[in-house]
Amino acid sequence: MTQRALRVAIDGPGSSGKSSVGMTAAAELGYRYVDTGLLYRAVTWLALRRGVRLDDGPAVAALVPEVGLAADDEGRLSRVRVAGRDITRWVHGATVDRSVSEAARQPEVRDALVGVQRHLAAAGEIVLVGRDIGTVVLPDAEVKVYLDASVSERARRRALERGLDVDGPQAAEIRADLERRDAADAGRAVAPLRPASDAITLHTDGMAFGAVVDRVVDLVRTRAGATSGTPR
Repeated sequence: MTQRALRVAIDGPGSSGKSSVGMTAAAELGYRYVDTGLLYRAVTWLALRRGVRLDDGPAVAALVPEVGLAADDEGRLSRVRVAGRDITRWVHGATVDRSVSEAARQPEVRDALVGVQRHLAAAGEIVLVGRDIGTVVLPDAEVKVYLDASVSERARRRALERGLDVDGPQAAEIRADLERRDAADAGRAVAPLRPASDAITLHTDGMAFGAVVDRVVDLVRTRAGATSGTPR
């Protein structure tokens, strides 16, 4: 019996580990991997570069066709391109960190990017990570996981990723940015950040990275085994 081509939705707040966990789990499963936040970051970066107001939803949404994801050396869709130029390094900057929520709350932008994400997921055998995958983009995903962690732990992780002193002023700024983003994501009228009603929530404070990955992989393999031979 053949196994179904599952779609895995991993959601959670910023620096909850969803990107690194999703990427590693996808590699172990042999699935494609997409960090959908890259799309929002790319559109935000392009809007800032073009001088487009981030609260002008139709104008920002009009930039979506110019943004695309490309595979890295391991086949993960983790590179961002605009007009053939790789801009991945710039979309992770502090300016985009502070600005992406404004673009992401615009209904026109979310509508435009939902279509892109569903197209990427259509063939299955894919892990999508984001903030509304299980609730909006793929409400019928076969596996839904919500990764969570305290804001202090998430700020510590992001500071370490950037080579910063976890007790220094820059780390404090990171925490403040995360708190602002959390409030904006949870409070927006369109696709607010929240776990899907049928998602498995994993609180990752104190959990080893490998243990979180193993849990996600186990969930996918269990689901795949339970649905073998069942048509989509």
